[in-house]
Amino acid sequence: MAKAADFISQVSLVGRSGGQVKALGGFKKAHHTVPDAVNAATQGFLAKLCAAELAEEAEGFFQRAKAALGYKRKDITLDVTSPLAVLAAKDFTLEIAYALDEADPAGYAITRTLHSLRNGDLLRVSEFDVLFAAQFSGIVFNLKKGVRVEAVIDAVEGLQNDDDAALKVDYPSDCRSCTLTVAGVEAAVVCDGATLEMRFPRNGSPRELMEAFAAVRSAFKLTKDRVLSGLL
Repeated sequence: MAKAADFISQVSLVGRSGGQVKALGGFKKAHHTVPDAVNAATQGFLAKLCAAELAEEAEGFFQRAKAALGYKRKDITLDVTSPLAVLAAKDFTLEIAYALDEADPAGYAITRTLHSLRNGDLLRVSEFDVLFAAQFSGIVFNLKKGVRVEAVIDAVEGLQNDDDAALKVDYPSDCRSCTLTVAGVEAAVVCDGATLEMRFPRNGSPRELMEAFAAVRSAFKLTKDRVLSGLL
């Protein structure tokens, strides 16, 4: 049976939030207008508006991580180039990115991505868990070779035995993505062919998300289908 490592190249924890552009500190009602489209110019405008908020949040994470995990100067660096901040520590990388909302350019989205965990034991360290408490609502798996969304859909719809009946799939008519759910588990798994994202209904810490991941992973492992059993 295929192993997850055969399919997955990187695992990231993702958290999302956002707000209205006019509420950003850099927005001056007397001089600025709210974006009505998403393009290079309006994204550049957002980068100027959010610079102060981004720098403040990133510096806060830098200081808390340094104190909580006992990092020295050589162990952690911070690069803020609005609309992106990258906190690179010896054990992990945290990225904070601002972007205009494609569906509503008057709003913006903030994506916080924790990746490149170089120490698996870190998830069991209470100081690390507290540092990122209530920050993430998704686990994203980058697939090495990708997978056909149609193949995932067909595999789930082809399941027959009672154990596999717990796994369900929903998808749009163009099959650009599909959403898998497991009976009794709040999380959903969204597959777009290049990534799998396990989405949770509320934010949690890294440890909380990984514990919930185990419940969903067991449902995939129950199947005999190679497409499904090797994904997670």
